[in-house]
Amino acid sequence: MLRNFAVSQMIMEITAETAEQLRLTPEEFDLIRKKLGRMPNFTELCAFSAMWSEHCSYKNSIRWLKTLPRDGEKMLVKAGEENAGLMDIGDGLGVVFKIESHNHPSAIEPFQGAATGVGGIHRDIFTMGARPIASLNSLRFGKLSETKTQHLLAGVVHGIGHYGNCFGVPTVGGEIYFDECYHTNPLVNAMSVGIVKKGQTVSATALGPGNPVFFVGSATGKDGIGGASFASANITAESAEELPAVQVGDPFQEKKLLEACLEVIATGVVVGMQDMGAAGIICSTAEMSAKGEVGMRIHLDKVPTRQAGMKAWELLLSESQERMLMVVEKGKEKEVLDIFEKWDLPCANIGEVTDDRLLSFFLNGRMEACIPADELVLGGGAPQYTREYIEPAYFSKIRSFDPDSIPAAGNLLAVAELLIGLPSISSKRWISMQYDSTVGAANCSTNEPSDAAIVLVKGTSKAIAMTTDCNSRYVFADPYKGTMIAVAEAARNIVCSGGTPLGVTNCLNFGNPYQPEVYYQFVHAVQGMGAACLKFDTPVTGGNVSFYNQHAEGSVYPTPTIGMVGLLAQVSEKMTLFFKRPGDVILLVGKSRSDINSSSYLYAIHGVEYSPAPHFDLEEEYRLQEKITLCIKKELIESAHDVAEGGLFIALAECGFHRELGFAVSAADKNIRHDAYWFGESQSRVVVSVRKEKLSSLKKLLDDFPHEELGFVTSSGLLIDGEEWGPIRQWKNIYDTAIEKEMESIVEA
Repeated sequence: MLRNFAVSQMIMEITAETAEQLRLTPEEFDLIRKKLGRMPNFTELCAFSAMWSEHCSYKNSIRWLKTLPRDGEKMLVKAGEENAGLMDIGDGLGVVFKIESHNHPSAIEPFQGAATGVGGIHRDIFTMGARPIASLNSLRFGKLSETKTQHLLAGVVHGIGHYGNCFGVPTVGGEIYFDECYHTNPLVNAMSVGIVKKGQTVSATALGPGNPVFFVGSATGKDGIGGASFASANITAESAEELPAVQVGDPFQEKKLLEACLEVIATGVVVGMQDMGAAGIICSTAEMSAKGEVGMRIHLDKVPTRQAGMKAWELLLSESQERMLMVVEKGKEKEVLDIFEKWDLPCANIGEVTDDRLLSFFLNGRMEACIPADELVLGGGAPQYTREYIEPAYFSKIRSFDPDSIPAAGNLLAVAELLIGLPSISSKRWISMQYDSTVGAANCSTNEPSDAAIVLVKGTSKAIAMTTDCNSRYVFADPYKGTMIAVAEAARNIVCSGGTPLGVTNCLNFGNPYQPEVYYQFVHAVQGMGAACLKFDTPVTGGNVSFYNQHAEGSVYPTPTIGMVGLLAQVSEKMTLFFKRPGDVILLVGKSRSDINSSSYLYAIHGVEYSPAPHFDLEEEYRLQEKITLCIKKELIESAHDVAEGGLFIALAECGFHRELGFAVSAADKNIRHDAYWFGESQSRVVVSVRKEKLSSLKKLLDDFPHEELGFVTSSGLLIDGEEWGPIRQWKNIYDTAIEKEMESIVEA
């Protein structure tokens, strides 16, 4: 759409209608004219359209994002200051991490949309000088039984696996949910984690007037033009026609780019570097210049291209993949050129840093645009809005829910069989088998599952724990509490794996911010995140906001995905989730409650969409995590696994699967309705197993915190409240094959 529109506009007067076609409001168009002191030309208007899009400017979210806890003792850069968060892990090392969305491109072109999302997030890591060691993802799709969902899932998983496997960075973890609200607009969030030596990081800053500006990486084409603006609009039935040509990723090219960039950084000649992600050259030149309080003079005809005759606005807005903008020390140009020639990558000196704080773009000697860098960027001239918000009308349905209206399940066995086969609960084996989880790194979680992925820091005895978490149904029910739960579950997964939570990156997926009920969800989710992150001392180091995730009837569930990293000072402190041997005693640490709110049981079995979020108390959660940490440090427990979707029974079953060990357990509190006891999802609970000889020591440590002895590990069979439920292998088969059976109809191209 943008290309066709541009052809006609190049020969017409620029008007408010022109701006509107470029997704700028009349008020924003007036503001642009005021800031420039004149009418912009078409190329300049395109630059503002991209940079003032929601995707680049955060114009509807930044004021609330600034309320999040963004400082911490272990932070090595300020939140949002660089391309990714950076935290101290000791021994002169830092962990770099970030999560971002690629939702809209994946809805239209699932393979390339997901693949380029993975490539882009890895570039955010190595543009800071860090080597990526692992990736994770968080995915949302419609009902798996629908052909469209199967098509999207197959394409997205193939794209993630293809890029990560070829690039040589393991995909070690993630999450996936299926719900009808994501039918039109799936969510594809990608996270990358890397390691860097302190003092060897590179800033996304341009400094030193006269220093040369280099374009490095793949040649530029017309793919992805207008992608940032497209990501700031609703997905509709016509979106496939409106979508700019989705970027095409080349993981082998990115692997060469990674090695070349790290080699150049090691020479010490790099002043600053930034990935050309959303909005391409205009974004990287603007942000680097504004941060360094300088300008740039760029000759667009020197940009390596793979298509002849590209116009200035196309060169500025192209989102071709595997590209970097690099400022280097004057006089050191040959070192840069030689390294990139060795790696057989395009590399060109396309301009220089100036002291006028202007971005001046030339094409074949003619000035095509001249814009103050500050006026384009977040924190500079880009507008910032605080939208109206009101409590969603559906909250009245949530308040009116009466759990007593739901008859207690008469056949627990039948309920358990249905729950363990739900795609959102069952094994993600069909997905994870397409990812190489060991390439290029020592992933400790491959053969010994734990609640968080654990990856060794090479050359040390340390390991990084990492996870992505968000139950969006909880957030839909209560944005504030639901997002606190997302943070708490991420921290709980880190703790149950033996780690100490360090910091958070987030990907905030919401609907249209101009709809007051959607904005209410966003505001309260941010507030809930802030409260939980303060409690767990996990500052928010950065992330991504993705608005306009819609379907025909409204918005997707609010989905503030939490990416969290933690540290194991000694990898030997790792805790796994599976039962170790028959005879070990099984305990539930935390309090059981008669609570079926927002549970998979209530939603999937009884069809109740509107109910409150499950019980959660932040202080209770914090104390639970303290207790689990002590249990692990004192080597009192053999396994630890948090109770999440599907409730206590699902957690117990997952503990048994790895070694095919069963369990004999009984409800300790007979006053709790039995379906709530086994399938309710009240928070702050962890299943642990312990050797008999350590049981008394464990109970002494837990004395002042709620806990109950459930039973013991068996060699195979399941015994629930005295009723035989068959062998664990039978349950494992249902769990492992649920998604595979739905996907049998998919034939890989």
